[in-house]
Amino acid sequence: MGNPNVGKSVIFNRLTGIKVIASNYPGTTIEFLEGSIRIDGKKFKIIDAPGTYSLIPSDKAEEVAVNLLMEEKADLIINIVDATNLERNLYLTLQIREMEIPMILDLNMIDIAKEQGIEIDTTALQEEIGIPVISTVAISGEGIQEIRQSIRKIIKR
Repeated sequence: MGNPNVGKSVIFNRLTGIKVIASNYPGTTIEFLEGSIRIDGKKFKIIDAPGTYSLIPSDKAEEVAVNLLMEEKADLIINIVDATNLERNLYLTLQIREMEIPMILDLNMIDIAKEQGIEIDTTALQEEIGIPVISTVAISGEGIQEIRQSIRKIIKR
């Protein structure tokens, strides 16, 4: 889950190895991708939902994202945010957090944030929101192993 254009599909592709099935949400032409990841020999389904700014949808794509979240009964959400625009992106994060579904916060584009002089105290952020926070650079793959390790820890609980 995440806002549009934050790198959700690139993270999804890195986690699934780009073995995906494209599907249209019933009654729409809006597409979502479904893939899988294997951790400790166990296979997990991953869905790349359309981008949304909020759990209160304002267009059809956001409606599909919210419906997928509600209907799929997620065991874990990887909330991908743009590290260069944290304030706007954390609105959705806090809404999802209220659902009490285990979540990982992925600060994507951390390299660009650093280039722009943005420093994020990930330890303080993690303590404040009470979920794992991982920094990534989706296009290079930086941080993907940390996401996998975090998924492993959460699913073993």
